[in-house]
Amino acid sequence: MPMILTVTLNPAWDVTYVVDRLLPGGTNRVTSASGRAGGKGVNVGRVLQQMGAEVLVSGVVGGATGSLLLAELSASSVPHAMLEEAPETRRTVTVMEADGSATVLNEAGAAGEPALWTRWLRHYDRLVGDAAVVVLSGSLPPWAPARAYAELTAHAHAAGALVVLDTSGPPLVAALPARPDLVKPNEEEVLHATGAPDVLAAASGMFAAGVPRVVVSRGAEGLLAVDADGPLTVVPPTLVPVNPTGAGDALAAGLALGLVSAEPWPDVLRRAVAWSAAAVLHPSAGTLAVEALDDIAAGTMVRAALPAPNPR
Repeated sequence: MPMILTVTLNPAWDVTYVVDRLLPGGTNRVTSASGRAGGKGVNVGRVLQQMGAEVLVSGVVGGATGSLLLAELSASSVPHAMLEEAPETRRTVTVMEADGSATVLNEAGAAGEPALWTRWLRHYDRLVGDAAVVVLSGSLPPWAPARAYAELTAHAHAAGALVVLDTSGPPLVAALPARPDLVKPNEEEVLHATGAPDVLAAASGMFAAGVPRVVVSRGAEGLLAVDADGPLTVVPPTLVPVNPTGAGDALAAGLALGLVSAEPWPDVLRRAVAWSAAAVLHPSAGTLAVEALDDIAAGTMVRAALPAPNPR
């Protein structure tokens, strides 16, 4: 199977606390706590590794937190090739409540010298030549340039790899002229990036601007996908979430695998949504409740998307 390379320039050590109910401003008793390597591309890599795909997780780590991250990836048998030169790797904290809601605290990441970007590019170029698909995920650290994802997309295309981009804000907008093969914003991100009046218009605008496939994640409502064959909506069955963190990363993993498969596009979308839904049923981000996959896929509906009605 062709190799999928995931890139997380701003990885994190993810700490998860479970409480019965979060009391802001008060003392909260934690019923369980755990920590693991995280960041969007790391979660994508975990899902692909769990599902038997050939994957390599890359990024930049440093400090004691970076050492924790590397040790956990090795202990979890997640293939990785991290550049170990960054400032201290950041931490994130997720507080999970008994009703399935989550409160997430994300550190921005530490600043680093500008030369770190040059060293990362050299490291990336050594890896990307072996990849069929590159997944570029998450926020940019302070040391990366605004056009980081545009540069990485161009380098991947020069090496013959396809690119899946999952980011938001200025990094997303700056990367679009490089024409990644698939972009995966959520509803808020695609509307903000385009200024369009609705999600279908926003996704269609990105497609018209030269992005071959635009997939907008819509949480429990599944996704909206736009490509040359027209827009589709894909909706999973109703589920009670255990941990919604990482559902979008599982979706990106399924889409990346679809780019290297010969499956029809609607089947790729159905599987990707099923993976995303199975991710919310597992307490750890980056892991699927595989026992539920068949039932979720069977209950997932794929339909043609209709434009929003014109206001009168």
